[in-house]
Amino acid sequence: QVQLVESGGGLVQPGGSLKLSCLVTGPTSSISAMGWFRQAPGKERTFVASIGKGGSFTSYANSVKGRFTIARDNATNALYLQMNSLQPDDTAVYYCAATSAVLIAISTADYWGQGTQVTVSS
Repeated sequence: QVQLVESGGGLVQPGGSLKLSCLVTGPTSSISAMGWFRQAPGKERTFVASIGKGGSFTSYANSVKGRFTIARDNATNALYLQMNSLQPDDTAVYYCAATSAVLIAISTADYWGQGTQVTVSS
């Protein structure tokens, strides 16, 4: 069974940076696109960024474009999210997700991690 485990969350001041990691274990051959999603308190889960199987195709939510960078290492079955210029509005639980489909969205994700908390506050 495929499992996703996130790490790297924490408390950071506005303007700071964090790097999230997601380690994928199990039968990973069926995994294609991967992505990051987040859920702020009292709000729905939303898309943050996605990356295709080969790593060349990426997509970002407008709110994080230019500040966040998604990357993957298929050799080590890892997914990353580098987050720079963090703001209080970025505070949320961040989830790693994977799918066998070409594109990933909340509705197409086959596997989810347990989430990691990111808090941006002074």
